Amino acid sequence: MIKLMLRYFRERRAVIFVWLLSCTVFGITFYLYDLPFDAVLYPILLCSVLWCSFAIWDVFHWYCKHRKLQRVKTLPAELMEHVFPEITSCDDADYQEIIQLLRQQQKQLKIENNRHYSDMVEYYTIWAHQIKTPIASMRLNLQNEDSPLSRRLTADLFRIEQYVEMVLMFLRLDTDSTDYVIRECDLDRIVRGAVRKFAGEFISRKLKLDYQPLQTPILTDEKWLSFVIEQILTNALKYTRSGSISITLEREQTLCIRDTGIGIATEDLPRIFEKGYTGYNGRNDKHASGIGLYLCKRICGNLRHPISVESVVDEGTIVRIGLERNPLEVE
Repeated sequence: MIKLMLRYFRERRAVIFVWLLSCTVFGITFYLYDLPFDAVLYPILLCSVLWCSFAIWDVFHWYCKHRKLQRVKTLPAELMEHVFPEITSCDDADYQEIIQLLRQQQKQLKIENNRHYSDMVEYYTIWAHQIKTPIASMRLNLQNEDSPLSRRLTADLFRIEQYVEMVLMFLRLDTDSTDYVIRECDLDRIVRGAVRKFAGEFISRKLKLDYQPLQTPILTDEKWLSFVIEQILTNALKYTRSGSISITLEREQTLCIRDTGIGIATEDLPRIFEKGYTGYNGRNDKHASGIGLYLCKRICGNLRHPISVESVVDEGTIVRIGLERNPLEVE
């Protein structure tokens, strides 16, 4: 309150100065005419009472206007223009007119940005679906022969498919109509589907997969959770030169994917979920985009699945995804 009063006095300093100047003029004038002190004091006190009455009224209205503007600040931009305080001065009218003009420009920019963004999403979505056709054709051609070259090309083709799927998931994250379908799913079915895609890489790199049936139902979106698990397995395979990758279920329906890879530097752990952050391993890899774990974090956030990472350099990394959910209730 003290700060508010100081602010009020700063805003009204011109009026206060005029009042003091008027009192001084009264005093000097009466002094020059050699009038009695009572004759000087009486008009000064009368003017002071009138000024104080006006000041109290002015402070009250100033404070009410300030409180209303404080409430306006908490509203969304779309609602602000309808609840501004009543215009009481030319400055108020000018400021509100400026705000209206800025709001109109903001609306126009928002419409244009949304249109450009929608066009971009539509274009890349069409591109991603179209490129799947030659990928499928190449995969069919490679299935007709079994050689070291065809196996390498098949592995490279699988990575291309992952990148295309990553583009689609990235585009869908911020759209208004994300196709989340939350229902009861078999966790083993999701995990087996993801592991099956990497079977060739496990074999070619002679990595051990430690996976026993988890035998637990979960509430999630099968497609989006499958993407998350595939991304985690991709990172585990990328940075594990030897040893094993294990998939287990810990307490409270927590899916745990553990590898014996090169690990993540301690200073990188707090930032691994940031968009575009690659860390020490990514800078050495040269091909890391810093998008995979960012998408995993965003998707798990939308699915209400907490995700965390623990890692020790040269020992391995553990990724945990919490899958416990309250049962769905029919309203």
